[in-house]
Amino acid sequence: MAEIALTPVSYLVLGEVARRGSATPYDLKVSVAESVGNFWSFPHAQLYKEPPRLAAAGLLAEEREAGGRRRRIFRITDAGRRSLASWLSSVDSGRTELRDPGLLKLAFSDLGRPGDVVRLARAQAAAHRAHLEVYRTLAALPADAMVWSLRRTLDLGLAYERLAAEFWERLAADPLAAGPVLAPTAAPQADPAQPAGDTRDTRGDTRGAEAAGGSAGDAVAPPGAQVVPDDVAAEGGGVG
Repeated sequence: MAEIALTPVSYLVLGEVARRGSATPYDLKVSVAESVGNFWSFPHAQLYKEPPRLAAAGLLAEEREAGGRRRRIFRITDAGRRSLASWLSSVDSGRTELRDPGLLKLAFSDLGRPGDVVRLARAQAAAHRAHLEVYRTLAALPADAMVWSLRRTLDLGLAYERLAAEFWERLAADPLAAGPVLAPTAAPQADPAQPAGDTRDTRGDTRGAEAAGGSAGDAVAPPGAQVVPDDVAAEGGGVG
């Protein structure tokens, strides 16, 4: 089997097939749309092209149905599991990218017409608030409705949507107002009762809970597939 270069979509396919046990490309499309497609967008045609490529490299095994639609069914191989495990153990996740059309428009709003930024901000705020309500509904699903790792990734989805909604609402209220400036975190002050040489911060730290704005159980990811149509991808759309 020839070695191939693996991309994030390669690992996405390996992970989905490993989790499901077996999958057709259509199964992958549906599964991704309901989970990681909410935060990792790409041309959906890759979900049809990537499994055969991984099978040719020995990372997936392919079977064809004997009759009917003769669907192609893929299962992960031992080599595929080793490759997936190696990727999961890697600490190099790359640089986070945020491709937001609203923010792109905002960056050039000084060149637009008066009132454009207010209309943009109101529309963006409404969209994020709508997403937030959907997330809260999904958060009420039974604990066994999704695996723990997806629930933890979804925590950030809720926190982000809340933050984004509040940002756009402030902008709509006063586009020219300076936004809040985050002060640098102060270094821990020495505690007179703390033994010399003991550098632990004895003040306690609840900033993480305050910043999150809610509990982990209250958080779920953005709804709806973010898989980018092929015609949009050809023009440079999507993420990653």
